[in-house]
Amino acid sequence: MAPMSFIDTTAKYDGEQRRTLLEIATRSIAHGLERGIPLEVDPADYPQPLRAIRATFVTLEMAGNLRGCIGVLEAFRPLVEDVAHNAFAAAFEDPRFPRLRPTEFAGLDLKISILTPAEPLTFASEAELLSQIRPGIDGLILQDRRHRGTFLPSVWEQLPDPVDFLEHLKRKAGLPGGYWSNSLRVLRYTSESFGKHDPNDQAGDSA
Repeated sequence: MAPMSFIDTTAKYDGEQRRTLLEIATRSIAHGLERGIPLEVDPADYPQPLRAIRATFVTLEMAGNLRGCIGVLEAFRPLVEDVAHNAFAAAFEDPRFPRLRPTEFAGLDLKISILTPAEPLTFASEAELLSQIRPGIDGLILQDRRHRGTFLPSVWEQLPDPVDFLEHLKRKAGLPGGYWSNSLRVLRYTSESFGKHDPNDQAGDSA
């Protein structure tokens, strides 16, 4: 097996590479329906950009409604492997939804988001935090002690106002609306996202 590559946060993926990743995700879900386990891929079979160590999320929708979304925030394995495992997990291991049924497979809309490493924001108040958030660009990770939650940049499509975005993220992390603490930490990242029907889609790319 070829050696794994380090993270390249400047990488952009062309149409062929995006189609390859979308095909891997689709095949992993099909493999899960047939055998109950993720598709195993060998990074050595793919070009260097697809062997880089990257963190991804895979989002599944049906008829415009969320059907599963699973990913990782910290990169630890080759991109092709991360996509295969997260696609399987989104279909069969998202605790918010039942396992995907074979009859649902053909109707899935699939999106892959490739994340940049998260960087912490420095702030002394909620107003200062809000002034640093870039709507439509930033994904956020919110942490406070045992509480943790994240929103991908694509969530700005449903929550375009930064105040609403942050409040909903607090609730996702299990914190009440209006919550504030000096121990609150927020990190941000960007993503390059593309979907099943248009792998050249640039929506959600980092700026």
